[in-house]
Amino acid sequence: MAGGWALATVLSKWALYVGALGASGSVLCAMVFSLRMPRMHVIGFTLLAGAAAVMGFLLKGVALTGDASGMVDCEMLSLLWTTQSGSALRWQLGGSALLLAGLFLPRIGAIFCLIGSAAVLGAFLVAGHVADHVADRDGLLLVVVLFLHLAVAALWIGILTPLRGLARTPDTHGAAADLGARFGRLASIAVPAMILAGGVMAYALVGSLNAFFGTGYGRMLMVKLAAVAALLGLAALNKVRFVPALERGDTSAGDKLARSIAWEWGAVLLILLATALLTTSLTMPM
Repeated sequence: MAGGWALATVLSKWALYVGALGASGSVLCAMVFSLRMPRMHVIGFTLLAGAAAVMGFLLKGVALTGDASGMVDCEMLSLLWTTQSGSALRWQLGGSALLLAGLFLPRIGAIFCLIGSAAVLGAFLVAGHVADHVADRDGLLLVVVLFLHLAVAALWIGILTPLRGLARTPDTHGAAADLGARFGRLASIAVPAMILAGGVMAYALVGSLNAFFGTGYGRMLMVKLAAVAALLGLAALNKVRFVPALERGDTSAGDKLARSIAWEWGAVLLILLATALLTTSLTMPM
């Protein structure tokens, strides 16, 4: 695929990760921490994910035909619809529809949102490197590991915006301290599980230290791991310094926590960009 189309493919996958994890994470955080559902955030993230999923699917048509005609070639797109790519698109769009419907249903909306979130995350299980690897090995372990990894990542992403909003307003510093402390307690269990899941997937996909250091895929994976390390460092700073300071009534800690969360967002976007490159532009070691 030519450079411009390859870039479009990476950017659409990046947007898909941001939208899908942002939408599902916002829903999960609202449910886990009893927060008000951030309807506009969920709508925005969901629409981004849906648009990116459709664009990514159309770009696969470009990859098959070699030019823009692949985006409107009904025969080619019909063929793609029967592949893993079509399955992933159906899961993504179906989950997005459930999410959006759930936001406007008064009684059972939360159930719709939860099922939709699971479907949106599940779309990543039916196509991509991990799905290919699972099919080859005829195993279920990596599917479970990947879903756990995605769910924790979504929860982490989902907490950033509400926590930053509370930290920026002096009147809600108490609520920010409480939310930060509750998330910290949950993260002390969930984040190690996410790291372990990521390690299992990295080993399964790369296979050896030589491949890890000696291939483009392995080197990009190291970039992703470096960004994850930076994210963990910021989270630890929040947990041991800024949130306890807010609990003590230090008003300056709110701005510091908000700035730290802004940097966390930057690390998250870099991690998701590296992941988009890994899943679209780089070949796994054999």
